[in-house]
Amino acid sequence: MRIMAIDYGQKRTGIAVTDPLGMIANGLVTVPSHTAVQFVVDYTQKEAVERIVVGEPRDMQNMASDASRFVEPFVKKLRLALPEIPVERIDERFTSKMAFQTMIDAGLNKKRRRDKALVDTISATIILQSYLESLNFLRK
Repeated sequence: MRIMAIDYGQKRTGIAVTDPLGMIANGLVTVPSHTAVQFVVDYTQKEAVERIVVGEPRDMQNMASDASRFVEPFVKKLRLALPEIPVERIDERFTSKMAFQTMIDAGLNKKRRRDKALVDTISATIILQSYLESLNFLRK
């Protein structure tokens, strides 16, 4: 079954999912944050999702960052809307910087690199890939 990752932001939310076997992370979409819970609910009605991973904003001292105050209410709403799907948190430090570097490495021009929605989708994909790698590490 699929695993979904969410990079929640004040304005936009990046979403990534795995393939049906749960092995490969793919960017799905970026949606306005006020529609994110409904988007996830609608998606899970069409596709089987085993679990949801939400990026947890942390600072350099590994403490909750200022952005956490926006993410926590979202996670609560998500858990209420989908009580049958486990929601986990994963450190999302540096994902935006990694996303931007990925765009440079992919040869995207400056105009495309300024596309915040694309950065958010790539960030969600990086969060999901990190989660998958942690699962593989634990299995070894």
